[in-house]
Amino acid sequence: MEHMSRRTRVLVFLVSTPLVAFILVGGLLGAARAPVQQGVPHLKVFEDVVRLILGAYVEPVNIDKVMDGAMRGLADGLDPSTAYLTPDEVRGVETPLAPADVGLVLSRQFYLRVIGVRDGSPAKRAGIQTGDFLRAINDLPARELSAFAGTRLLRGPAGSKVSVMVIRGNPADPHTIELVREVAKSDRASAKKLPGGEGYIRVSSFETGAATALRSNLDTLGAAGNAGVIIDVRDVADGPLDEGVAAARLFVKTGVLATRAGRGPEHTEITASAGDGAFPMRVVLLVSNGTANAAEVFASALAGSGRATLVGEPTAGLAGQQRLVRLPDGYGLWMTAERYLQKDGTPIHGRGLRPDVPVEIPTVGFDEAPPTTDAVLDQGVQQLHQPVAAVAASAPAASPATGPAVDQSKREQPPTTTPPPANRR
Repeated sequence: MEHMSRRTRVLVFLVSTPLVAFILVGGLLGAARAPVQQGVPHLKVFEDVVRLILGAYVEPVNIDKVMDGAMRGLADGLDPSTAYLTPDEVRGVETPLAPADVGLVLSRQFYLRVIGVRDGSPAKRAGIQTGDFLRAINDLPARELSAFAGTRLLRGPAGSKVSVMVIRGNPADPHTIELVREVAKSDRASAKKLPGGEGYIRVSSFETGAATALRSNLDTLGAAGNAGVIIDVRDVADGPLDEGVAAARLFVKTGVLATRAGRGPEHTEITASAGDGAFPMRVVLLVSNGTANAAEVFASALAGSGRATLVGEPTAGLAGQQRLVRLPDGYGLWMTAERYLQKDGTPIHGRGLRPDVPVEIPTVGFDEAPPTTDAVLDQGVQQLHQPVAAVAASAPAASPATGPAVDQSKREQPPTTTPPPANRR
């Protein structure tokens, strides 16, 4: 009888947790009633499935594992950034992050997918690339980890080690790499003159202070940047989204920089202010599949205002703001509650930006030498020297607000088969 009572309590929790989540989320977004009503038929099916598992599955089940899997499935069906959190993970939201990491930004795509790799980081030196998949972190299967959890596992004290199993291309040939955690350097950007005299700025991080560093490097270029500047934000996926807006203010004098939108009809437009647009020179932005979050908001603001030509690959489509929704028994939902829109109203989140001048970059295998030339930078230099009228004529038409800016089906997909045990290298 006691065992049946426990089953009943679990069943009530399983069925009520999604409902509570809908209610709490709706309260935050001002639209609770409709989602709950629309979800009722699905909740009934969910209840039936749980009853069958508890009463008719071939062997007794680990109810905690069933519960966690069900909740993770609900979160995974939303977007790569939303995650169902255990009580320990909820407590971690309020705990300061460990001081050192390996330089990776992750999203969820079957396994954990590498979105960005910080310049000079342990991951960069080890050859990990945007588009790689992490199959495991410290022998913990990545299929059971959210991007939220994976990011925290990669952090730790400076000098400590973490092991990652990396898949690139062939799922039957994973590589296990041991990385030593480091505290990230405070440099956010660096400037130089290219061989042809063009001004070039590499933004290596969009953590707080990136806009100030970008301004400083623009000043450093001086006359070299007067005719135009190439700004490289490839594989930059870190930092608060507001930092991307702050960086855009350096170049955009008037109009809408970005729009924040939640579930309801209310949108918050972020517009240029007096004193913005201090740098009127021509801008070419180099972007990649790893341009995400703050860097993606920055690129959208400049492209939407006609202040930059985007050269490279479609961007990642990650420009959402997450918040914690507390659930019963200490669990939580790390949920995307707001997303940034392009100037025409098209969401950046889940769609990304399409470059004006696309450049296809081949995947380099683990044992292959990297290319000796930079096709994206070469194209960026070419665009900088083209007359403005020629650039406008050669740019493809903008995507309509109702259609995706990125063909998601052409992105690298996660392995569809379970790889064999890793080859230790």
